[in-house]
Amino acid sequence: MARKLLLTHIDVPGINTFEVYRQKGGYVAVEKVLKTMSPEDVVEEVKKSGLRGRGGAGFPTGMKWSFLAKPEGVPRYLVCNADESEPGTFKDRYLMTHVPHALIEGMIVSSFALGAHTSYIYVRGEMMPQIRILERAIAEAKEKGFLGKNILGSGYDLEIYVQPGGGAYICGEETALLESLEGKRGNPRIKPPFPAIAGLYNCPTVVNNVESIAATVPIINLGGEEYAKIGVERSTGTKLISASGNIVKPGVYEIELGLPVEEFIYSDEYCGGIANGKRMKAVVAGGSSVPILPANLILKTAAGNNRLMTYESLADGGFQTGTMLGSGGFIVFDEDQCIVRNTWNFARFYHHESCGQCSPCREGTGWMEKVLHKIESGHGAMADIDLLWDVQRKIEGNTICPLGDAAAWPVAAAIRHFRDEFEWHILHPEESQTRNYGLAHYADPLQPIVS
Repeated sequence: MARKLLLTHIDVPGINTFEVYRQKGGYVAVEKVLKTMSPEDVVEEVKKSGLRGRGGAGFPTGMKWSFLAKPEGVPRYLVCNADESEPGTFKDRYLMTHVPHALIEGMIVSSFALGAHTSYIYVRGEMMPQIRILERAIAEAKEKGFLGKNILGSGYDLEIYVQPGGGAYICGEETALLESLEGKRGNPRIKPPFPAIAGLYNCPTVVNNVESIAATVPIINLGGEEYAKIGVERSTGTKLISASGNIVKPGVYEIELGLPVEEFIYSDEYCGGIANGKRMKAVVAGGSSVPILPANLILKTAAGNNRLMTYESLADGGFQTGTMLGSGGFIVFDEDQCIVRNTWNFARFYHHESCGQCSPCREGTGWMEKVLHKIESGHGAMADIDLLWDVQRKIEGNTICPLGDAAAWPVAAAIRHFRDEFEWHILHPEESQTRNYGLAHYADPLQPIVS
């Protein structure tokens, strides 16, 4: 069995309550940092751990923390990005639902390390059950003396607030999130300045993902060097994966980074193979924004090496033959799935969610949606494939935030690896409408859950 750090006690009845979480070793990390460590010590342990951002970018967390400006007399803030909006990704929702105190404990540890006395958890607005769960967990922690004034007699004060978002994908981008948190429209800011210098209320701010913050707890409990021994190379520790699509066992899994992709897909411990005895056609490995890979490339690199569930192995070969671990939204497509239709479905999402601030994204996402729909509905021409390629190329790298890239990459990869399928739709317009193509099945993010 793979080692678990975040979901160790996921099946223990009542683990969502303070009492049971505490009985299972909860809040020991808080006691350790407040009684025996300085903020600098905590940052150093996170650096040693090699923890990388679990929200998609994979930037080293300890390094990000070290960038935080510390001007005299100016407050600092920690903001938890719980605006989980990436199609195919539901692991943060799962963690907040079942082990909310793991996040609260991580918030206390991280806030202490950053010198923040007021911290926020920004939650996607549709997740009202999770918002209520977090509010209850915060109240429990405060009642037991782990939040508020003079926590555990240490002299450290901290308040944590839960802020519902407006249900906008763009607010998953950290500066758009900060704009929304300040009560403004969630448009991304031009950087620099970066949030570490001028973030929330123009004060130094760190924005981290739910899983990243929760991971600080086992890092403190184990020690950074011990945590770094889990995983491989620069992909250390464990990672939560949201697995969905045409697999036998959809759900949320905690894996040790370095697990072979083939084992993750086909072993009974994880996805259990392709549903209904079908063959695998393709995989989106890190949420809808990362390039799709055909079966042969998701299992092996272009050089013939086995792919591993790591930041480096999945990216091997760049976007020509590789992809990204991203947020860990692992969507599997079987042989019956239509890549054109699924790409159109993603394009519809990004067109709808574009904030409209940048013209390449505002106009380009709409063009991609229209052209993909034209091809999928049997009215396309061969020139439309080249038009799609040209539009996505003009979006990528030309927008304030990464949403433009997120919209362009799936289209580019679909054409790169499945151009023959686009051509088939154009050459067989009538047959393409009667063939039994369907959207990949997305698992209910909460039921059934596989831990």
